[in-house]
Amino acid sequence: MKSLPTRRKFVTITAAAAGVGLLPFGASRGKERPPLIEWRGVSLGSVAAIRLYHPDREAGQRLIERVVAEARRLETIFTLYETDSVLCDLNRRGVLIAPPAELVDLLQQCDRAWHLTGGVFDPTVQPLWTCYYKHFAEAGETSPLPAEQLDATLHLVGWSKVRLSRDQIVFEKPGMGLTLNGIAQGYITDRVVDLLREAGLESCLVDMGEIRAVGMHPDGKPWNAALQGPSDAAKKPTTIDVVNKAVATSAADGFQFDKSGQCNHIFNPVTGRCADPSRALSVISDTAAFADTLSTAFALMENQQIIEVLKRAGGTRAFVSTTAGTVEL
Repeated sequence: MKSLPTRRKFVTITAAAAGVGLLPFGASRGKERPPLIEWRGVSLGSVAAIRLYHPDREAGQRLIERVVAEARRLETIFTLYETDSVLCDLNRRGVLIAPPAELVDLLQQCDRAWHLTGGVFDPTVQPLWTCYYKHFAEAGETSPLPAEQLDATLHLVGWSKVRLSRDQIVFEKPGMGLTLNGIAQGYITDRVVDLLREAGLESCLVDMGEIRAVGMHPDGKPWNAALQGPSDAAKKPTTIDVVNKAVATSAADGFQFDKSGQCNHIFNPVTGRCADPSRALSVISDTAAFADTLSTAFALMENQQIIEVLKRAGGTRAFVSTTAGTVEL
């Protein structure tokens, strides 16, 4: 078979296919607005961008440099792409003494999402990625994953097997591993937004793998986001207004191990099977980290299950996109 993309390339492809895009700005209403200052780069393997309006261009540029440096620092904690990251060290050793406060905070948010979704959001699915990757790399895209191979991996999955405190993080079983791909991009987006707000920014758009809008666009209109179904680039996307909200989308067709797409990168922590590749789930919430976790979990849930979680979540909206269009649940 052809060689599989690296994990870094996979996340980039996923972000490109996830279905959230920023629409062109509306026409100015005639009032003078501050200069637009933009940064574009990569964060945790995904294309990233910051767009802000600042009356002092040099000061705005220094502010962007500051928040990008903070994002880079957080990457060294959360990334799976650098073998010397804190996360990779935890996965190798199965224990981490005196973990960084940011990692503990992020994992506490994982715990909240795990409880809220009835265990569907689970960052311990990293062994499933390894299992699928190794099988399809060796056996080819048309070879089904043996059930016994999957069963042997599932005993390494389960958030309840992780002991978490401010002093240490411990895996109960050797071979366990965490992936933070379902929350870290949102977490970093939120941190960047916090820093920009502390600096007095009232209008900006941050996309560090997930999107979060601060205030209104300087033209006086809401920021706009486009939601598009999987493998549906030719169709006109559904547009939504975003003001002081975050948007995250998860789509199973972002990366597929097999030709049918039934084996992909979004794993059910109970069955080990994968999300339906014909759907994409978008979530709008107050923070990008929360939206990130729910969009991942919702990709594995039936619509009625999603509706029940939304009732408990409060202040959160969800959209399901297919080739037939996008509907709000």
